[in-house]
Amino acid sequence: MRLLLVLLISTLTPISVWAQSYPTKSIRMVIPYPPGGPTDVLGRIVAARLPEALGQQVVVDNKPGASGQIGAADVAKSAPDGYTLLTNASIHVINPHVYSKPLVDAVKEFTPIALIGIVPLVMVVPVTQTARDVKEFIAWAKANPGKVNFASSSAASAPHLAGEHFKRVAGIDMQHVPYKGSAPALADLAGGQVQLMFDSMPSSMGFIRGGKLKVLAVSNPKRVAALPNVPTMIEAGIPDFDLGTWYGIWGPANMPRDLVSRLNAEIVKVVSLPETRERLAALGAEPSAYSAEEFAAFNRRELERWGRIVRAANIKLD
Repeated sequence: MRLLLVLLISTLTPISVWAQSYPTKSIRMVIPYPPGGPTDVLGRIVAARLPEALGQQVVVDNKPGASGQIGAADVAKSAPDGYTLLTNASIHVINPHVYSKPLVDAVKEFTPIALIGIVPLVMVVPVTQTARDVKEFIAWAKANPGKVNFASSSAASAPHLAGEHFKRVAGIDMQHVPYKGSAPALADLAGGQVQLMFDSMPSSMGFIRGGKLKVLAVSNPKRVAALPNVPTMIEAGIPDFDLGTWYGIWGPANMPRDLVSRLNAEIVKVVSLPETRERLAALGAEPSAYSAEEFAAFNRRELERWGRIVRAANIKLD
């Protein structure tokens, strides 16, 4: 028994000491979308402030593809030492429901670390769109069957599912056009190549404030401070429309608990800074102070919730 106790202590102590000295080199933050999208915007806000707390550079690595799965798979294959992290959106727990053979297991291959924030979606259209509100857009879409295309940042993302849900409950004919990130989708929407998009507020606010896009509604059950004059989808006549998105940070599976706690504490401090909270609020994001354990439980609940939405929309990508 004494020998077993000594062996146990000898295996645990190096981990604790190592975690206390972490980090000793730069950290790579993988963002599985192109620059300019909401995941990239929020990830970079955190990455810019973490070096002050950790004493090492945080290098952002954009690796888009397969609805965020390419970058996620890169992180899943990395060592669980805290030097490779994933910043992703709620699509992380949506992909398992839409792919029969997903590239990664969203639960078993990752360690939930921290929730950055919860963000509403906005229903945006080109400024040339004649509809002034959601009801007028529905009427316009019904008068133009087969001519309405809606964009999304990627297939099976929260914006895609919001568009499918809107299509179903509004009874309109729309075709989905997936893009590799919000930035190219918003550019095409502004140019009139597509007619509608549900997008996360962080990436679309620049287009809205710049007068390139017109926002008709927000997906939150309550109006958001950044767009106080914009009605909710419920106010616009679409009942039970509460389909926002969220953004978090994960590491590979089997990360040491004390290392996860250290990273969680530093990320929570970053998103709690007045300057960070102000930037997030301007983008419509509500910062989070979840512990790693609370974020893990949140992941499980969201996995179940989005599964119900995917099944209702009957979406499969293979």
